[in-house]
Amino acid sequence: MGLTKSFHFDEEQNQLASFAKAFAHPARIAILQQIIKNKTCIVGNLTDILPLSQSTISQHLKELKNIGIIKGEIEGPSICYCIHQQNWHRAKKMLTKLFSEIDRNCC
Repeated sequence: MGLTKSFHFDEEQNQLASFAKAFAHPARIAILQQIIKNKTCIVGNLTDILPLSQSTISQHLKELKNIGIIKGEIEGPSICYCIHQQNWHRAKKMLTKLFSEIDRNCC
């Protein structure tokens, strides 16, 4: 959705759409699973695990960080990433709310 149309929607709808976008690519899901599994992750380690180049992984990490699902800290020549707990729980709460709003199928 273009930025010019997002103002028609409330903050929660825009935030939920951003979270959904972050989860909308299988590479990002794989990256998140590795970060969760390992507690932290360094970009070089992900290239050993995933069938993606370092530049592609870096692009996905940048998207996840921009959305706020992960955060990173520079440690020497590397950046360690971890789940941003507060935003992770917010995304979980928002998605749970969306999925639980239907109590029966209308069709």
